[in-house]
Amino acid sequence: MVFTRRFLWFLLAGIPIAGIAALLGAPAVAVAYNVLLFAAAYITFRLMPRLDGLTVTRKFDPLLSVRADNKVRLILNNEGAEPIRGIVRDEPPEFFPTSNKPFPFLLQSEEPLEFQYTVTPQERGLHQFRGTFLRLDCPFGLVTRDVFLANEEPVRVYPNLLALREFDLLKQQGRLREIGIRRTRNRGIGMEFESLRDYGDGDDFRKIDHKASARRGKLVVRQYETERNQVVMITIDIGRHMLAEVNGVRKLDYVLDSLLMLTNAAAMAGDLVGLLVYSDQVRRYLPPRKGRAQVGAIIEACHDLVAEPVESDPVAAFSYLATRWKRRSLLVSFTDYEDPDRAKELLSAYVPLARRHLALIARVLDPRLAEVTEKTIENPQDMFAVTAAGILSEDRQKATMLMTSAGIQNLESEPQDLAASLVTFYFRVKERALL
Repeated sequence: MVFTRRFLWFLLAGIPIAGIAALLGAPAVAVAYNVLLFAAAYITFRLMPRLDGLTVTRKFDPLLSVRADNKVRLILNNEGAEPIRGIVRDEPPEFFPTSNKPFPFLLQSEEPLEFQYTVTPQERGLHQFRGTFLRLDCPFGLVTRDVFLANEEPVRVYPNLLALREFDLLKQQGRLREIGIRRTRNRGIGMEFESLRDYGDGDDFRKIDHKASARRGKLVVRQYETERNQVVMITIDIGRHMLAEVNGVRKLDYVLDSLLMLTNAAAMAGDLVGLLVYSDQVRRYLPPRKGRAQVGAIIEACHDLVAEPVESDPVAAFSYLATRWKRRSLLVSFTDYEDPDRAKELLSAYVPLARRHLALIARVLDPRLAEVTEKTIENPQDMFAVTAAGILSEDRQKATMLMTSAGIQNLESEPQDLAASLVTFYFRVKERALL
């Protein structure tokens, strides 16, 4: 039982009553007033409608997306005969930024009410909704009753799955440019044969099928489509280099968001996708397979990954991969290197695979590096910061040149652009038949 503001005003009103009663020599009046007030509060508390028929149901996606606004619906239902009035506040997992607030309600019998709010998880992994709190009004508004429903529910937070839905929708509508993904049309060179059709103005002479033209007595050209059943092999370094943060988010989280987008694009194109995760040893390996089920398997394999404070061993990891997968693939490696020494170490592991596969190293670029490099020097601290940023930028450029000279392509993008840049690169590989 919680006393309301109305009750407190009545209680304060007893002070002048007590003063007048004392002047009149009748202190019992003040005592009687307070007794009656508390008795009224208790009686109204007991008159509150029964809560046997009150239910609160929480509905949300079984898999929440990290750093995205996830909708949560709260549904109240009253199966009793009397209306129930009060406020309700759901308790999302601790430390989740949320738009949740106490919702006032008047719940009539058999007329469900629905409230909606969003949660924005900041960390992947297993979390838990902590229950639902209700403060219910009693008759006459003297007291309220607090009720806590222990409807705890576990919830798993994954990389940004909502971005996959947006990608699928925009791809169906031919609007991928809206999220920064660019596609070209480069037909006829190195593509899979699809069908024959009559020659038309503007068709490439190289597409003419001479045997079919001779049989039909007219020019016939071949139509091609993008090759399917190719392979995208993705490796993720979860060693100490992925512990670094960009805008308060670890590089590994940006990598996983980009990984899901690339995996989804490859699955929709009919290609096989595989995964290798390593640090000082191989942590997880999924051989390449095709289909949406493989996308789900990769999501499950990645949702709880954490960067480890250990030095990665790319030589062991890529040797492991070389013994298990030999078919030519687009080999995308998420890692980082800050200087030529680290680049040389990666090259010793990567070059043998790059001879067989089309190799790409993807890195997360910290935008603050460019900001500091271009900063105006106003004091000694600024001079130190600009000099350090310049040295780091120069080292990264030298390391990139080493990779490029060894025939390994590099893709370095800021966090918000990495996924779009990767998918654009993948489409370009497909359309140019580079595999």
